[in-house]
Amino acid sequence: MSAARQPSPTVREEAAAVPAAEPEAVAAAEPAAEPEAVAAADPGAGPAKRPRAPRARRAAPPHGVRPAPPLGGEERARLLEGRHHDPHGVLGARAQRGGVVFRVLRPFAKTVTVVAKGLRAELFDEGDGLFSGLLPLTGVPDYRLLVAYDSVEIEVDDPYRFLPALGELDLHLIGEGRHEELWTALGARPMEHQGVAGTRFTVWAPNAQGVRVTGDFSYWDSLAHPMRSLGSSGVWELFLPGVGEGTLYKYDITRPDGSHTLRADPMAQYAEVPPATASVVTASRFVWQDAEWMATRAARPAHQAPFSVYELHLASWRPGLSYRQLADQLPAYVKELGFTHVEFMPVAEHPFGGSWGYQVTGFYAPTSRMGTPDDFRLLVDALHRAGIGVIVDWVPAHFPRDEWALAEFDGRPLYEHQDPRRAAHPDWGTLEFDYGRKEVRNFLVANAVYWCQEFHVDGLRVDAVASMLYLDYSRDEGDWSPNEHGGREDLDAVALLQEMNATVYRRCPGVVTIAEESTAWDGVTRPTDSGGLGFGLKWNMGWMHDTLRYVSKEPVHRKYHHHDMTFAMVYAFSENYVLPISHDEVVHGKRALVSKMPGDWWQQRATHRAYLGFMWAHPGKQLLFMGQEFAQGSEWSEAYGPDWWVLDPAYPAAGDHRGVRDLVRDLNRAYGAAPALWERDSVPEGFAWVEADASDDNVFAFLRYAQDGSQLLCVSNFSPVVRHGYRIGVPEEVPQWREVLNTDMEAYGGSGVHHARPLRPEPVPAQGRAVSLRMTLPPMATVWLRP
Repeated sequence: MSAARQPSPTVREEAAAVPAAEPEAVAAAEPAAEPEAVAAADPGAGPAKRPRAPRARRAAPPHGVRPAPPLGGEERARLLEGRHHDPHGVLGARAQRGGVVFRVLRPFAKTVTVVAKGLRAELFDEGDGLFSGLLPLTGVPDYRLLVAYDSVEIEVDDPYRFLPALGELDLHLIGEGRHEELWTALGARPMEHQGVAGTRFTVWAPNAQGVRVTGDFSYWDSLAHPMRSLGSSGVWELFLPGVGEGTLYKYDITRPDGSHTLRADPMAQYAEVPPATASVVTASRFVWQDAEWMATRAARPAHQAPFSVYELHLASWRPGLSYRQLADQLPAYVKELGFTHVEFMPVAEHPFGGSWGYQVTGFYAPTSRMGTPDDFRLLVDALHRAGIGVIVDWVPAHFPRDEWALAEFDGRPLYEHQDPRRAAHPDWGTLEFDYGRKEVRNFLVANAVYWCQEFHVDGLRVDAVASMLYLDYSRDEGDWSPNEHGGREDLDAVALLQEMNATVYRRCPGVVTIAEESTAWDGVTRPTDSGGLGFGLKWNMGWMHDTLRYVSKEPVHRKYHHHDMTFAMVYAFSENYVLPISHDEVVHGKRALVSKMPGDWWQQRATHRAYLGFMWAHPGKQLLFMGQEFAQGSEWSEAYGPDWWVLDPAYPAAGDHRGVRDLVRDLNRAYGAAPALWERDSVPEGFAWVEADASDDNVFAFLRYAQDGSQLLCVSNFSPVVRHGYRIGVPEEVPQWREVLNTDMEAYGGSGVHHARPLRPEPVPAQGRAVSLRMTLPPMATVWLRP
């Protein structure tokens, strides 16, 4: 890597700007005596009367410069081998008896000269890149260094003359594992320190013997910039003047055994485009324009609001688009379809695109594949200005083993659990976090807050929660140890999730957290102060599996699986649910949603439409993965993205696919206009079965209720025959019902069987009700009716 690197723009500009013999510097430094001596020789002489040196010759060092006391052999070795915990105690300038000692570490330099007002002193070369000298000064001046290499001479500030740029409060909070804005304390932060512009580098590596920062500013030579340890915190710090945004860097860590490892910054907020792995110094200059959205998003809790989600993989939604190009196209598309939110599969930096982002190496860095962090902010801002919320997938369950990332970061298990049995994830070849370690817990909790605060995201969908909650997850007997109570629950993971949820909800009003939790864990969406995990919503994996099993059967066989469609109502109000048809259901041989349906192409599309109509009316929020909104027939591939070509008018079946997309648009619009479908999703009072047992007919019917008592009737017929004169019992107080949505309409690709006029109840009992509607049920279709 080092051969390909170039110096940072800051260094190059300095090098070009400082000639080998700068006239002003020479003039100021020519007198052999200090300024006080000049004044004594000529009391009337001020700065203007001071004699100027000839421009052509280099100033001689001040009289009396002597070699500095040599470093002890062990201290010198520790410094040069990257094992020194306090390089600032050795390097830089410090007053001592007899003057001021200057010591500089500049590998490959030919000469190093100390430059200050009235001072220019060339230091002695100690070898190995060390330069030093004892100058007869009464105090440490405000100095810079003139460093000469083979073909260039640059003037720079000495990094080792600066006090720590990290405050005591930050260190205290880090030590307690309670720094809720950890990204402001750790990582690379451009700043002005002691009046000088540069970048503060801080990294947590408590097991390291020493840490050095390296990058394109040093031609990737690790020797020049050792960092200091800030006590028992395990944090290492160095302020590098002149280093700014765009700089590439990594940490050279000396492990406990003395070996070295070169690591990306765990707290980096920007990274090189994979497969390159360096971290990048960055700072945001983005000006948000979503103030109205942010001010009003907390007006209604998510579980009582319209909430339909379009899930997508950003890198493949339209392959090749940047964040900025997505900001031009995605909001308009999603708004036209009527979804209230988008959900991005993980956008945090990851090395392998085929992981879809679920194996994260840069938890604080939006992937650079599509642009900068500010470009990602622009995308979120554009969606907000279009009235669309943004959810991102968050992955605290595991991380990959890449040797340049988090695994054994400082030579020992640090982010992963100390017990190898608990560290290794049995399914994915990854490592699990040590949730019981306060600094690791802080890293994750602050990361959740980071995405909400820094990028204004409106929700976090937490991946693989079940794998976090159980010590025996995918493990055989003997491969796990019970908790302190003898149970299988991971109490540390429970505490982490509770702390994360409580912190996010406290700090970020209007944000919702969503659990992908596939078991029957009690209280996933119960508040933490009542013993729950504290999530706002939970994916209903049981509903998804049951209903997909039902619709995948031939209609003649569906009567034997009828209650796969009704079983979810047994537990529907135990949590606040999302009904997910996600990416996981349309990959790895599972087939696209429409391709799961039996029958010919017409029947497949009809069942697809009927299923979506049933889903949008069912208690719970909705989530649909990209491509399924227009019934693409192939599985999703991250290499190609959705089959947009099926919508091309030149394609003979384009009208079929456009019809399904039009249905999704109308489902969302009708859903948003009907509070009965979303206000009481999580309470029994919002739902009532009308017909749950018509297995021979493949018919389901239910009522939904808003808080004001207004109603919506949903009737689904999953058989391929038209059912004439079908009786559906309805409440007596409603004088007539009108059809507001019918998935069998010709505009959607259906047969066009519908009720053009309102239906009036007749005094004919049905399903235990005194009055009923006499309906014509379209084949393989769902119909919504409202009073």
